[in-house]
Amino acid sequence: MDDLSKRGFLAGGVSAGLLAAAPFEALAQAKAEGRKLGYAMLGLGYYATRIIMPRFAECEHARLTGLVSGTPEKLKTFGEQYGVPEKSRYSYETFDRILDDPSVDIVYVVTPNSLHRTFTERAAKAGKHVMCEKPMATSAADAQAMVRACKAAGRKLMIGYRSRFQPHNVEAIRLARSGAVGPIRTIVADHGFTAGDPNQWRLKKALSGGGSLMDIGIYSLNATRYLTGEEPVAVNALESTDRSDIRFKEVEDTIAFQLAFPSGATANCFSTYSANCNRYRVSGPKGWIDLDPATPYEGQAMRTRIGGKTETWTPPTGAKSQFAGQLDHFADCILTGREPIVPGEEGVKDMKVIEAIYRAAREGRTVKL
Repeated sequence: MDDLSKRGFLAGGVSAGLLAAAPFEALAQAKAEGRKLGYAMLGLGYYATRIIMPRFAECEHARLTGLVSGTPEKLKTFGEQYGVPEKSRYSYETFDRILDDPSVDIVYVVTPNSLHRTFTERAAKAGKHVMCEKPMATSAADAQAMVRACKAAGRKLMIGYRSRFQPHNVEAIRLARSGAVGPIRTIVADHGFTAGDPNQWRLKKALSGGGSLMDIGIYSLNATRYLTGEEPVAVNALESTDRSDIRFKEVEDTIAFQLAFPSGATANCFSTYSANCNRYRVSGPKGWIDLDPATPYEGQAMRTRIGGKTETWTPPTGAKSQFAGQLDHFADCILTGREPIVPGEEGVKDMKVIEAIYRAAREGRTVKL
């Protein structure tokens, strides 16, 4: 991520009274003309520049039209690479001027977690729709405030749950919810990687809000929710962290957590910064659905065993990438007035469960939801 200056973090937003009709008129004109909607990338770290920005070339409804960064060199380098004019390149201090930029319809917030609320609220006040990376915020209260801010501004808010647009995961959801394995009885979901540099922002609680659970464990949690289509009603959890390890002075390393769902399904999940894993398996009386790996940037693999037959599933040729899929989905929702399949409310639900998991681990008891 960018080296965000304290002054940039604390810079205030424009007042709601400054909202002009221009963004709304520009959107209506874009719909009439059939032009692609413009995204401004806010935060020019690895994920934004190496993973997301190259995918705009695949999009049908979205294009890159703005950049926001605390690093002038990045603004110049990527502005020239992607043809973003200087007038649409912003620092964190000058970001609120985006109000007057008709080329930008959507701001994609890709900063450390603790800044998601600040920039979501500022973008909404500037009349822009917001795509925000997960976890949505560092608390459920902040996440709810973000939803309120976008509703008050009449702008849409979508959370970057890219796996909801990844073909293997989309097919797993279809099979699981269709009853292909029978009633879901159990889900096992493990996500983790080996955290290296102890100075990285994800290991600083003030920026991340937490450790592996907030960062990678959210994939296990979200998968259980989108596979069952249900919300958990109870949580158990156990944390294991070596506080003598310099990496974990402020945040947790490993959390194992269990979820109970209204249907009777249960989930056993694992989140860690000390092992490499990325998988889930959904099981019922008729068989199972297995993704390993399940949610990486690429390379997903899916096997099923249904009716006594084990098969490997391959997505159709030419399937859109998960990244272009989510960028286009949000643009299409804005143009058509539909709600995204992963709106701000989806992020709020994850944050409430994450808080319950932390509480269960801290207090050593089952937490009801």
